[in-house]
Amino acid sequence: MSLLVNLLSVILILTDHGASSVGSDEVSVSVMEGDSVTLYTGVQTNRLQDIRWYYNDILIARIDGDLNKTCTDVQCNEGTERFRDRLKLDHQTGSLSIMNITNTHSGEYRLNIFSSSRNSVKIFSVNVQGVSAAERDEVKKNEGESVTFDPLVARKPNDVMTWYFSDIHIADITGDLSEICTDVQCKEDTERFRDRLKLDHQTGSLTITHTTHTDSGLYKLQINIINSSFSVTRVKRFNLNVIDVPDSGLSSGAVAGIVVGVLLVIVAVAVIYYHKRNNDHAAVPQSEDDADNNPPHDPNDIPLEDTEEN
Repeated sequence: MSLLVNLLSVILILTDHGASSVGSDEVSVSVMEGDSVTLYTGVQTNRLQDIRWYYNDILIARIDGDLNKTCTDVQCNEGTERFRDRLKLDHQTGSLSIMNITNTHSGEYRLNIFSSSRNSVKIFSVNVQGVSAAERDEVKKNEGESVTFDPLVARKPNDVMTWYFSDIHIADITGDLSEICTDVQCKEDTERFRDRLKLDHQTGSLTITHTTHTDSGLYKLQINIINSSFSVTRVKRFNLNVIDVPDSGLSSGAVAGIVVGVLLVIVAVAVIYYHKRNNDHAAVPQSEDDADNNPPHDPNDIPLEDTEEN
């Protein structure tokens, strides 16, 4: 009996140092900064299992078979603070969750499961990508324009997408496309958008038509991506700023008519001025010599008539 115990101890030590094991496989996981990801063990813990998680060969989480010894992050290795309370360990399954992940958490996560019957290894290659410019920058729209928030992800049938405006549920798509809601269908006391929301069932993008200044604010999309080996909770954020347009009280047609009328008046004035100027140049004033040669007529002067001598 003691020989069997010693043999199991040796195997456990080899496992701690990364020895090859039966049942090894690798899973690729792509996430975005700010996501939360859960890496599944695929087992239920019991007294005969020892579960250990490594990040780039550094022990970051552990559950012993008797469940009396568990640790995460700095509890496992003093001085290791990479995750800073982001790790959560499920004591029922041994699955590891990383909350609010950053690009410094990209790398290889290795799961070692030791039991009396077998020793298995599972590797998760996690790649953390930065957020898109659409999420970083503020979207500006003039009042009355439409805006579309595109998550830029390929939606899968099992993905659940939920839209929030200022933490109020306004639209969602579940795995069953028959269960889709927008605005008042999602929350009966919410009538802010009044049938101005359109949800793309293929991409999950959200369009707001005829925007008003009351639509300004933070929009969040929560995407639950479910896989047999892992799950990801992704949150995308979009800031909208709707700029008020002063109301002139006139329709666009009326404004256009006024502009045309003003232009016609300007043209008419220009034509009149042009003709008047030409006429002024055509009139030649009388010179002083002409005035001297032609003295003014004296009304007292009576013209002499020639008389015939009788």
